[in-house]
Amino acid sequence: MRRHRTATGILLTVGALVTSALSTTAATAAGPAPSPAPAPAPASKTVTAAEQQGARAFWTAARMRAATPLDLELTPRALKKLKAPQPGKETTTVAPTAFPQAGGPWTGGGAVVKTSGRVFFTFQGRTASCSGNAVTSQNASTVITAGHCVKYQGSWHTNWVFVPAYDNGQAPYGQWTATKTLTTPQWEASEDINHDIGAAVVAPLNGQKLTAVTGAQGIQFNGGYNKPMYAFGFPAASPYDGSKLIHCSGNSSKDFLFSQDHSLACNMTGGSSGGPWFTGFSESTGTGLQVSVNSFGYTFLPNRMFGPYFGDVAKALYDKAQVS
Repeated sequence: MRRHRTATGILLTVGALVTSALSTTAATAAGPAPSPAPAPAPASKTVTAAEQQGARAFWTAARMRAATPLDLELTPRALKKLKAPQPGKETTTVAPTAFPQAGGPWTGGGAVVKTSGRVFFTFQGRTASCSGNAVTSQNASTVITAGHCVKYQGSWHTNWVFVPAYDNGQAPYGQWTATKTLTTPQWEASEDINHDIGAAVVAPLNGQKLTAVTGAQGIQFNGGYNKPMYAFGFPAASPYDGSKLIHCSGNSSKDFLFSQDHSLACNMTGGSSGGPWFTGFSESTGTGLQVSVNSFGYTFLPNRMFGPYFGDVAKALYDKAQVS
């Protein structure tokens, strides 16, 4: 999660589009309206068979434990003089039925334990981590995460793997290597914080596809704002260490500052980026509809998480991933 930073594009210049209507008479035929320009396609990177093999060999238990969360820096355009707040104290374990929950280990079991996991990759020569979630898809192999968890600063991450139900260096359901990673055209072009969404298609493992092993969560687009939400992830920055699945829950709201994102009281830190947000979540079954991912936090607003709205752009990304 982008805790203690703001990203390129967070301060937006709003332009106005003015249209005018021209009256016509019965004797003047109106010409056909021009076809709208097609929406830009999601960006993607194909991972070669050799690269997949290298990723499988690369991620030992020791390297997974040593991977650091991908913390993003303030940019010159984004309130660069703000000082990051100090991390809060770790929340003690409570029953997951305590709603709202500002951050604590998930003890409720259910499907979310297997569908969510840690994401590991190499970024600028260092090992790094995020979070992700397996979703229902035609290819049974689609993982949803954050855009900066697949590509950042003009560079696609390498050695990309998804480890569902990660457990302190152990991969009880295997390490799933990406055959393709994808992000929104807006994140690809300018790292637009409103579209910090990524996806990966993973290769079969031991003759099975991902969701046949882990199960899958549903996904929803254009579902609106201001709903009860549950967020999950594997935060690895203090006070967390990446070893446990952490969750937050509460009534979400729309960001009233710079973005169009969802907002939720939550103390998860770096490494939770890309972890799923659910609406309609059942604590008894651990299932819900994914409607966002952990994305960022403002430096001046600690213990609050923001996640992009899953609208038409997110749907286009999902559609491309699930048929890849």
